[in-house]
Amino acid sequence: MVNIPVITIATAAINEYPEVDKFDENLLKELYNNDMYDYMYDEVIQMDYSEAVMKTLPTDTLKARLKRINETTPFQIDYNPVLEQLINKKLSHQRIYMERLMTLSDYYFPLFEEMLDKYDIPLEMKYLAVVESALDPRAKSRVGATGLWQFMFATGRDFDLEVNSYVDERMDPIKSTEAACKFLKSLYNIYGDWDLALAAYNSGPGNVNKAIRRSGGYKNYWNLRPYLPRETAGYVPAFQAMVYLYTYASEHGFQPAQTAYKTIATDTIRVKKMISLEHVAQFTDEDIETIQFHNPSYKLDIIPAVSGRNYYLRLPVRAAGKFVSSEDAVYAFAKAELDKKEKPLPELVKAESRVVYRVKNGDYLGKIANKYGVKVSQLKRWNSLRSNNLKIGQRLYIHPRKPIRSGSTSSKKAPGSYKVKSGDSLWKIANTYGITIAQIRKLNPGKTEDLQPGTTLKLK
Repeated sequence: MVNIPVITIATAAINEYPEVDKFDENLLKELYNNDMYDYMYDEVIQMDYSEAVMKTLPTDTLKARLKRINETTPFQIDYNPVLEQLINKKLSHQRIYMERLMTLSDYYFPLFEEMLDKYDIPLEMKYLAVVESALDPRAKSRVGATGLWQFMFATGRDFDLEVNSYVDERMDPIKSTEAACKFLKSLYNIYGDWDLALAAYNSGPGNVNKAIRRSGGYKNYWNLRPYLPRETAGYVPAFQAMVYLYTYASEHGFQPAQTAYKTIATDTIRVKKMISLEHVAQFTDEDIETIQFHNPSYKLDIIPAVSGRNYYLRLPVRAAGKFVSSEDAVYAFAKAELDKKEKPLPELVKAESRVVYRVKNGDYLGKIANKYGVKVSQLKRWNSLRSNNLKIGQRLYIHPRKPIRSGSTSSKKAPGSYKVKSGDSLWKIANTYGITIAQIRKLNPGKTEDLQPGTTLKLK
């Protein structure tokens, strides 16, 4: 992956607010650690972002725009210096990352809006998930808050989100969004004010109640702010900044890419036997990343089968049809693959083995992690990586989970074209030549839905 230039600006005229800096640090940390960026947004990363010096937003213009927003929302979004600084920092330093978030939003916001409308919650509340998790369904904070809406373990259980060794419904976009709506509605019923409901969502009703008492009975967020925990003091301004930036995105020249995931029709299948997402990917000729994206709540990429409970697999329609029409064969295939992996020969698994891998053109962390059966977070930890960016020739140290074969572990170099043979599948071809199924489909429109022997496929 290429390095993205950072756009800088002189900020001498802007007052510094430490809590704003802390929020920025946390948000960028979520963005850097979002594993899905490795493969979801190659087009975004490869866009030509030229260096530029951005002008700060004139205060009078900001005040006028906030006033217009205030007229259309139940949130009280008034001008204040903290909010101004937060908005200006994002416009100057973080434009690229805001565009990434807006690309993700294109996929998640329709789901959020439908659920918020169901519970009579202001639609602007969708921006809360941006603040909470940078729209990463597998985001996990240092204190254990998890998912798009950052539920703690106990709170998730309170709202009927299942958490066990295989499943974490806090990472399920649909179930966690409904739970968040129930929680937010209950907080609004307590305070009758959406700004205070936001503050309570972050710090808990107990801390908001203490702040009201210490302030002498104030119930306006900005009057309570000095009495709230430091993290919460920056939380509501962060939310309000997102409301402004999304509302006036076009005026500020944001150009988010269109995510292909929005246009992929999906279907759900009730799973009858334990199965791994990897085996589903192999059988249905889908990229493992696509299947992981649509099934983020399975922590180990394994869907369990438990008596009395139903677990569902979400797949693109084309893959769902293939799965349903050959369901017994899918489970038999998964069992056969599992049996193969349990054999000690002809593969040799080396304890504490370490591989030194050199990054090649077209590599990204998700692809390398999948090749060696490890997680992106593990690659980052082993190599002290602070972002997902890689350079060609960069050396990575890997402790493989997949068995190491006696021959070379590298894939064959992909030829310009390939003639399909009997028994071939997209997964097999992609795995052989170190490319993705999505790349093959993109290069061969209309040729991959019903793969036939003798078909010539472009691989470059």
